[in-house]
Amino acid sequence: MAKVSMARVPHIPLLRSGRPYRSLEVRPLRDVVGGEVIAEASQASPGMISRDLRDMDQACEALGGLTVGRLLEICREAGRRFAEDELPLGEDRQGPEDYVRQLSATTAMPQSMVRSNVGKIVGALEGMEAVLGGLTRGLDLEILDQGWGEQDGRRMSYLRQSRSLGAVLPNNSPGVHTLWLPSIPLKVPLVLRPGSAEPWTPLRIAEALFASGCPRQAISFYPSGHAGGNQILLGSERSMIFGDQSTVERWQRDLRVQAHGPGWSKILLDQESSENWPSYLVLLAASVGANGGRSCINASGVWASNHGLELAQGLATRLASVPARGLEDPEAELAGFSDPEIARRLSQMIDDQLEIPGARDLTAELRSGGRVVEVEGCTFLVPTVIWCEDPQHPLAQAEFGFPFVSVVQVPESQLFESIGPTLVATVISDKPALREQALTCAHVDRLNFGPIPTHQIAWDQPHEGNLFDHLYRQRAFQAA
Repeated sequence: MAKVSMARVPHIPLLRSGRPYRSLEVRPLRDVVGGEVIAEASQASPGMISRDLRDMDQACEALGGLTVGRLLEICREAGRRFAEDELPLGEDRQGPEDYVRQLSATTAMPQSMVRSNVGKIVGALEGMEAVLGGLTRGLDLEILDQGWGEQDGRRMSYLRQSRSLGAVLPNNSPGVHTLWLPSIPLKVPLVLRPGSAEPWTPLRIAEALFASGCPRQAISFYPSGHAGGNQILLGSERSMIFGDQSTVERWQRDLRVQAHGPGWSKILLDQESSENWPSYLVLLAASVGANGGRSCINASGVWASNHGLELAQGLATRLASVPARGLEDPEAELAGFSDPEIARRLSQMIDDQLEIPGARDLTAELRSGGRVVEVEGCTFLVPTVIWCEDPQHPLAQAEFGFPFVSVVQVPESQLFESIGPTLVATVISDKPALREQALTCAHVDRLNFGPIPTHQIAWDQPHEGNLFDHLYRQRAFQAA
């Protein structure tokens, strides 16, 4: 890690209670294709983070001095500014297209996908009132302004559980940042540790909020190593973390931490739907491949009641035709890997597990080359469809950060006892008995009835866990 500034490139500062701060220790951000340094980011030490976390009272007071209604106005204005304005990037300025190019360059996400994710962020900011309505189950939000109030003839009061929300953020997709946005209108300051390759989105959101009237003290931003991220989790009364299973599992029993790990999202088809599988190929392929397959809400499993092999072959034929394209290609459908070695390791992991009897890579049988490809200097994993004859095969419950899906066949009566943990389940069945099983299945977090893509989000529905419940608790309250 460098100790001095390199050539004149944009510098990404820390934000300590909203105040830009240049650290002596900086980290270069490199273009994944050419390797050149395109920015440098100050690095926060765990000690600095620990000290700052002990002094969050001013941030709480600054947000507490605004009504929820005013904060919603700020969010709406910030959505427009995020999409359209030139905003501060340290001592420099960053326009919308600068943001798209810079994020694509360091994360290997195609520019077209970055633009579509901008739409998700804008949608969340502009639709924040609906988001809060879903999280609070229709609570009269003025109750948060007054501390207590009446609704539906009942007096109620809510107690904030934390002076800040810490968030250890990922690199996989800008759209994931919509999950911490409600913290601001809920009057809980943010302490953000961005992904190593993706500081662009949280910083740009913060600057859009500041330009729209959000108090600067309300957002702290700490690019840092793993130790800095751990300090945020340990020092915050409430926090969230994103990552793979090995990253999040150590925090899953800590009630202060909301863990967002693999989704293992799935589409389930009953007997009749399985027989009519060609009608659902577009839905299946979109659920697997949208956003480059990078999201936890992408389908990584299709569980059919019959015709499983035919369905898997049809899906493999469709997905095998999706080519890897350069990051500037407007038709790009696959995201690359910022570290080519990770792509090679994931591919080798799949091949190692294919040596266990009971699974076949159907897309490999249709391709002339391997799963790892390089296009215009960027490394990709091409779509992979696995037919699992054995529902217990390890690849039947696997998830990777590219369009990967396993197709499994089990009897209709055994679908819900077989699928395991599932963030999103799309159940294609009109049968009351099967829908009842879905409603009572403890493995499923989000539930779709009918042909709804797993990646389709409703802003008025919580994603994974409920941020309002994480930040507030209702307390018994009486007033004479």
